[in-house]
Amino acid sequence: MTNTKFRSNFLFKTLAKSWLQTALVAVLVGLPTACIAQPNRTREAVEVQESNRTFTDVQALVNLGPRVAGTPVMEKASAYLIEQYRKAGYVAEVQTFTYSKFQDLGSNLTVDKATVEGKALNGTVAGKLNAPLVAVPNVGRKADFAAVNVKGAIAIVRRGEIRFSEKAKNAVAAGAVGLVIVNNQQGDVYGTLGEEVKIPVLALSGQQGNPLIQRAQTAPLNVSLNVNAQRRVVTGRNIIAHLAGVTQPKIILGGHYDSVPGSPGANDNASGTAVVLALARNLSNTPTARQAWFIAFDGEEDGLHGSRAFVNKAESQFLSGLKAMVNFDMVGVNNQLGIGGTSSLTAFARNIDPKVKTFGSSGGSDHASFANKNVPVLFFYRGDEPNYHTPNDKKVDAKLLNETTQVALDLIKRIINAS
Repeated sequence: MTNTKFRSNFLFKTLAKSWLQTALVAVLVGLPTACIAQPNRTREAVEVQESNRTFTDVQALVNLGPRVAGTPVMEKASAYLIEQYRKAGYVAEVQTFTYSKFQDLGSNLTVDKATVEGKALNGTVAGKLNAPLVAVPNVGRKADFAAVNVKGAIAIVRRGEIRFSEKAKNAVAAGAVGLVIVNNQQGDVYGTLGEEVKIPVLALSGQQGNPLIQRAQTAPLNVSLNVNAQRRVVTGRNIIAHLAGVTQPKIILGGHYDSVPGSPGANDNASGTAVVLALARNLSNTPTARQAWFIAFDGEEDGLHGSRAFVNKAESQFLSGLKAMVNFDMVGVNNQLGIGGTSSLTAFARNIDPKVKTFGSSGGSDHASFANKNVPVLFFYRGDEPNYHTPNDKKVDAKLLNETTQVALDLIKRIINAS
C-alpha cells in the first residue's frame, strides 16, 4: 500500500498537463480495492499486532516458571514488567512490602507404609499424629459429622459447597484431631483456611483421596498425618507505572502477577497482567493516560497482600479521588467475559455493552482491597477453568486477551469522562 501511495503522489507533482492528471485519476479509481488503503484493515492489523504482543507478554511470564511471592523468580518477573512499561513511555517503580507467608515444607499422609503427598492448607497448624481415618459423608456440614464418630480420629471429607474453614471447625467441634479434604477434581488443592483452626488440615487430589474415602467407608484404616508447615516473612513487589507527573489518577488498572506454587499461571494471572500492560500501551499517547495508574500486584495468591499494602500506604485523599479501580484476573480462557463489582459501575458497563455478562463481586481478587476502602471497583473475569491452580495453566487465547482489552478501553474512557 505504501509504495502505491508514493508513486501516485510523485506522478501528480511531476505531470503538469491536466489531461494526464485526469487520466491518472481514472486509472487509480479503476485499481482493485486491495491496492488502496483500507482504514478497517489497518485497524484490524493494529489489533492483531497488539494481540500478538499481549500474548508474547503472557508467554514471557510463563517461561519464568511459577511466580511465587518472595522468590527470586518474582524479581525477574518484576524486572520484565518494569522494562515493558518504561518502553511504553511510563515511569515504573517497585513498591515493596512485607508479610508473613505460609509455607508448606512437604506434607503427606502415610497409609499402609505408602506415602501419599498432599498440600497443607494455608493457615493450618503443623502437626504429626497417628490415628484412625474416618470418612465423613457428603461435604462436612455439622449434620454430616454427626452421622459418624470422629472423636480422636482423622476425618476425611470431600471438597465443595462450604468453605474449608467451616469443614475444619465442624471437625474440631466433633472431636477430630486432624482433617483431610479431598479435591472434587483429579488435581491438587491449593487452598486457604482463612480462619485459625486448632487441628492440622491436609488437602489431597481427587485421584489420591477418593480411593481412601472408599476404603475408610468399608474398613478401619489407621494412618499417619504429617502437616509440615511454617510461616516466614517475605518481601512482595508491586509494580506501579504512570506518566511522569501524574500523582492523582482518576482510575487504577491492575491485576496480580504472582501465581501459586507449581503453576506457571498463564491464565491466573499472566493474562490479566498482560491486559493491563496492553491497556497502558494503547493509552500512552492519549489524554486518558494522564488520568491513570497501572499496577501489577504481588502476593495476591497469599491473601491479596499486594493490593492491601497499596491501599494501606495510600493517603485517604488519593483513594477518594479515584473514580474506579478496574481489576483483571483470569481473562485468557472461556469465551464469556464477565464484569462484576460496584453495582453502579456494572450497570454502567452493561449499558455500554449489553453483550457483557455482569455479576456481583465483593471479593476473590485485588479489587476487594479497594472496595474495602470505599473505592468503586470493576472486576474483569472469565470464570474458572480446568487448569486453574495446576501445573497445566500454560495457555491462553490471544483473541480473548484482545477482546478484553478492547472492551476495557472503551469502558475506561467513558468512566473517566463521565460527570
